[in-house]
Amino acid sequence: MKKPKRILLASHGSPGARAAERLALSYCQRGTRLEHLIVVPEFWKGMMGDDWLNNIMTREIFKDYMESTLQEEVRRECRRLDRETRKRGIRYDFEMAFGKPVECLLARLKHGGVDLVVLGGLRPKDRSGYRSRMLTDEVLRAIKVPILIAPYPK
Repeated sequence: MKKPKRILLASHGSPGARAAERLALSYCQRGTRLEHLIVVPEFWKGMMGDDWLNNIMTREIFKDYMESTLQEEVRRECRRLDRETRKRGIRYDFEMAFGKPVECLLARLKHGGVDLVVLGGLRPKDRSGYRSRMLTDEVLRAIKVPILIAPYPK
């Protein structure tokens, strides 16, 4: 496969996602554009804990705290990857989406313009953590460009 000019990387900082980052970076050369899609899953919206947040003011304070914490986590991941791409002369863009990971990825794929899609492999069942489930039949059918799936790190 010839070296792609635009790579879409779906990554969020987990061990599997970092394996996908390393794989994507190995396909980048100076001038390649790495487009980083970070999806904040919609289940965070339900983290209001209404049983203990018994008034609207407390709920709003907690919601603001959750949102700012998630934003800082995304910023940290983007800064880390931005530093790495700058060192290599790679152009880096990121897009943050909020919702169901598969729907967000499919929406981004509709925009087109990428030569390669890189995703992390499924997390083994014996490992703890979030399973984003981006590797669905629906996604695999929708991708019209080569896809690389990084094996989960040992």
